[in-house]
This record gives sequence, C-alpha cells and structure tokens, in this order.
Amino acid sequence: MEILTTIPGMGPIAKSSGFISLDRTSDGRFEAGKQGVVSVVATGDRKVEFVAFQEHALAHVRSSMGYPAYYPVHPVAIQKPVKAVLMDLDGTSVHSEDFWIWIIQLTTASLLGRPEFELEDADLPYVSGHSVSEHLQHCIRKYCPEKSVEEARNYYFEHTHRELQAILDGQGRENAFTPAPGLKAFLLALKRMNIKIGLVTSGLFEKAWPEIISAFRAMDLGDPRAFYDAVITAGFPLRQGDPGTLGELSPKPHPWLYAETCRVGLGIPFEDRHHVIGLEDSGAGICSIRLAGFAAIGMAGGNIPQSGTRALCAQYCTSFDEVLELIR
Repeated sequence: MEILTTIPGMGPIAKSSGFISLDRTSDGRFEAGKQGVVSVVATGDRKVEFVAFQEHALAHVRSSMGYPAYYPVHPVAIQKPVKAVLMDLDGTSVHSEDFWIWIIQLTTASLLGRPEFELEDADLPYVSGHSVSEHLQHCIRKYCPEKSVEEARNYYFEHTHRELQAILDGQGRENAFTPAPGLKAFLLALKRMNIKIGLVTSGLFEKAWPEIISAFRAMDLGDPRAFYDAVITAGFPLRQGDPGTLGELSPKPHPWLYAETCRVGLGIPFEDRHHVIGLEDSGAGICSIRLAGFAAIGMAGGNIPQSGTRALCAQYCTSFDEVLELIR
C-alpha cells in the first residue's frame, strides 16, 4: 500500500483512499513543513482537513456559513463488550435521502421561479449529509447567487410542511420513508444483547420525527420514544417570532450530535468511548463519529466512497448482519 501520509490518532492514509494532499489549510493557518506541521490533507469532498504533527493531529471542519472549527483527533478502537450503538437516521436507518434532495430541488426551483428545475448529479454530495443551510448555501452559490439563505429557508419549510403533512395524512410522495433492509432484526438483536441504542440525525425534529414514526409503523415496533435509549436531532429551526435551538452551525461533520447522544443521552463517559460504535452511510456522518472519538462503521449505499472518507471507517459493511458479527 502506497502511503499518502500518516496522521497521529488515525494511522497511515493510503494514496488510494480518496484523501487529497494540500500545501496548507484553506484558512491559511497551517502549512505543511512549517511550525511543526508534517502534512495537511483533506477528505475527498474537502469538508474536513487534517493537520498532522509528529505526536498529534487536528481536524479542521470547514463551513460555508462562515463558522469553521478545529478539533483534536483522538485514537479509536472497538473493545468488547460493545455498550452502545449510535445510528444515523437518513440512509442508515431510514431510506429518505431522495425525498429530502427533492425538497432541496423544489426550494431551488422556487428561488429561480422555474418549476421544471432539476439538480445535477454533481450536486448530490452537497445536498445530503449536512445541515439544511449548508445544502441551500450550495444551491444558492451555484444557481442563484443573488438569493439569500433566509429566503431559501422560507421556501424550504413551506415545501417541507406541505409534503410532510400530506404523508402523515396518508397521501403525498409514495415510499418517501422506508426502513433500511434488515433494520428491524438488527434493532431487536441489539435489545437482546442489552446494548444501548442512540439515534442521531442532523435533520430538524419536524423533519426527522415523521420519518421515525413512519419507519416504526412499517416495522410494527411501537413507540420509538420507548424503544430508543436516546434520540438527538438538530432541534427546532429559528424562524421570525419563534425561538430556535442550536443545530444549523454545529451539524455533522462536527462531532457534537454524536458526542451529546453518547455522553448526555446514554450517560457513557468519554473514557469508555472504545465500547461505543457509530453507524453512518454519509461522509459527513463518518467524520462526525470519528471526531467525537468513536469507531465509525461505514454502511454501503451512501456517499462514503465518493466523499473520500472510507479511510476514516474502522470497518465498511454492506448489511446489518455484518455489523452484528463485528460486535458479538
């Protein structure tokens, strides 16, 4: 294996990993070969940059909204017994990505005043796996730079409320939310093993909850609030006249959603993090799990290979059965 670089806390990164070698971080703060910096690399989608020193590393999470952040890179491992499994919602637990990409498309069409507008394949890595504002910012920058995120968010929630209510009323887009294959058997197996389950999503509560309810109805598993040990969403949107909650500037790939689910929701301290694994199908989610200090299990079907984040996965699985074999 030809090595691109070695990142303390992560190990060797192959040239074939999809990582990109950089001369310096995008903000110009760190440069390879200066101030003790050994190398600077980025994930394939350039969302996260890694600054490697001799004994430690930092991860620079970029932001199209103007609020980037640096985080320490912690070593991870999978130690038995596994005490908790943290699971992404969209893509990993419930197949809904096409629905939310469609909502972004409707929003952009409204901004353009062109109902026939369609996103391009090249847009897909940038309109899934991140926050609503990040998705909208991408579309504005590319298709309608004269528009604002605030204007886009108004259209977004208009479309969202209409379509979600139609689904709850038994109408709307067909098969918008379906459980991932094997999800029910996997969740019940974790329960039998007394492993805590945390559900984690960058989606706002009003988006995520209908998905969860719809999936649990399909699986006949009762009330998800009684089933999961913790559920963390991006909270409630900030709108004129209403209070919002933190979520738009701290979503995946930032570590906070996974960190809060485990430490606050499940009560597992940081020093026990090697007994926790996270499951994700998106590059942003893999980064989030990894920066929170947990071993990340990549699930096939998302954008992990395309985003160049597979090297951050402790394992890459094609089914929940494969995940069970890892943790038994």
